[in-house]
Amino acid sequence: MNKAADIGKVSAKGSFHVLWGLVVSTVISAVGSIFIARLLGSELYGLYGIALAAPSLITIFRDWGITSAMIRYSAQYRTENRAKEIRSVIMTGLVFEIIMGIALSIISFLLSDYLAVGLYDRPTIAPLIQIASFSILASALIGTATAVFTGTDRMELNSIVLIVEATVKTALMIVLVLIGLGTTGAVIGFTASAMMAGLVSILFIWIVYKRLPKPETLKLEMKAYFKEMLKYGVPLSISTILAGFLTQYYGFILPIYVTNDIYGNLRIAQNFVILIGFFATPITTVLFPAFSKLNAERDKETLKNVFQYSVKYASLLVVPVAYLVMALSGPAVSTLFGTSYDTAPLFLALLTITYLYTAVGNLSIGNVFISQGQTKLILIMAIISTAIGFPLGTVLIMMYGVVGLIIATLTSGIPTLFLALYWLKKRYDLTVDWFSSAKILIASSVTAAMTYITVSQIAFSSWIKLLVGVVVFVLIFIPAVLFSRAITRPDLHNLGGLASGLGPLGRMVNRILNLIEKLMSVLRL
Repeated sequence: MNKAADIGKVSAKGSFHVLWGLVVSTVISAVGSIFIARLLGSELYGLYGIALAAPSLITIFRDWGITSAMIRYSAQYRTENRAKEIRSVIMTGLVFEIIMGIALSIISFLLSDYLAVGLYDRPTIAPLIQIASFSILASALIGTATAVFTGTDRMELNSIVLIVEATVKTALMIVLVLIGLGTTGAVIGFTASAMMAGLVSILFIWIVYKRLPKPETLKLEMKAYFKEMLKYGVPLSISTILAGFLTQYYGFILPIYVTNDIYGNLRIAQNFVILIGFFATPITTVLFPAFSKLNAERDKETLKNVFQYSVKYASLLVVPVAYLVMALSGPAVSTLFGTSYDTAPLFLALLTITYLYTAVGNLSIGNVFISQGQTKLILIMAIISTAIGFPLGTVLIMMYGVVGLIIATLTSGIPTLFLALYWLKKRYDLTVDWFSSAKILIASSVTAAMTYITVSQIAFSSWIKLLVGVVVFVLIFIPAVLFSRAITRPDLHNLGGLASGLGPLGRMVNRILNLIEKLMSVLRL
């Protein structure tokens, strides 16, 4: 338990550094998205999204599991007192990512005419695809930097990169659209900001690299490390490509069957659902290096505790927020983007359902497999999901458009999710605390239903509905989660320990936990 607590503190600190970067960058990006969506309208905003679809699809073939290998070996080598080898790991990954980023950017650029005319029948987006192609190289630099920062516990640098990208993107996109460049200005702003963030990433990688222990010899054994990283990463990369391909494939073929207006509504919903990422992304980011510090055979009990608590505490954060977004999707979209995006609330509510899978371990399972080197199993599950999702998604998109896409996304991964849970139980004796997950789901769903009913009875403007809805949700959820005993006094103690390494924020979190504990005493819980 002591080792689990130590890992938890480090992970909580890393989550905090991811969180503040996400919050600040997403708020800045949200401001830009709101302005751009209002300035362009659903038709042109949908065209902007379509122009980015092809480069996004090509990007998934870039990584080949190298960044995951960088995270795993960096965290593992630090634990095993082999920190001198991390320099070779970083340089190997950086060189590979740059080469792949350049190659795929060129391929995307050359395919732009065919994609615009032959596939989408929208000739005007060919130059937009060409501009967006350079974002593939930028994503390679940013992805490499994220792996370096995650593996060396320097996530504050990643937050700075996110903020730089969001700030440049928001400023450029707004200015370029206002001066009359329209969709072209939006794509230029998107690409230029990614390139700027990529350059900042290179600078920060160099700072981290210089502070690492120097090896006895100046020669970097890149070839040997490249083979080892590929051996680990290729099965994982194929699974990532399959999973990413499925998602990007859906977005790739969707414009064939829906109008620009409907596609613009989907983009708005996808942008809004990022709010839940405030809570989900920090968890998934830090769990991988946390689990990588444990050996399933040597640290069996510690791994079991860390896994179970990661599922429970992730659910306490993510599930209520997901239900809140679902309940208030209508007034939230109307407040921020106006009434022209009339189908976005439905799309947003449906997209949010995927975050409810957190209660059955969706954010933790993959990190356990990857950290313990079970990349072949990840590949097998990805093949199964793709085999289900490819034909299912194609048919549903042809029949129902965006709703069909969302249904396929929500259902194609369910069989492999439960297969993974079975394998974890059989191989590592890891299981979810099902009673806690059920209590969190029930408390959140009841709260969301009551919030939706309350808000639907209010005949005021959308922003008042949104404000009232948030207040009602909080006032109902806290008693609901306490009376259902979804959170207990030991949980408060554990959460207080996790927050102890967060400085001033940790002290504020502990004050809130103390208030909850006093409320439990008053209610005799």
